[in-house]
Amino acid sequence: MAKVTYIEHGGQKHEIDVANGLTVMEGAVQNDIPGIDADCGGSMACATCHVYVKEDWFPKLPNKETGEDDMLDQAYEPKANSRLSCQITVSDELNGLVIHLPEKQV
Repeated sequence: MAKVTYIEHGGQKHEIDVANGLTVMEGAVQNDIPGIDADCGGSMACATCHVYVKEDWFPKLPNKETGEDDMLDQAYEPKANSRLSCQITVSDELNGLVIHLPEKQV
């Protein structure tokens, strides 16, 4: 289990324990975190689970899967630290992960 901090665009923080093996998106959906819509249910087909990963955590994440950059091009205001939260699988190594939510999802 890892503690993940979701920070809404307006600054409100949600610190959630997410079980290993779930994705950051699934942790948000199961805990009713506003700002992650996850319209496609995690199939990397919509970019509505777009997040900004805190810079010091970004290099600790697994590499992007093929197609993730293409979906991020469809996201609202993608940045260098953008990821799809459906593609980040939680593990003990990600304990303390901090992500920021965009102003809106497309």
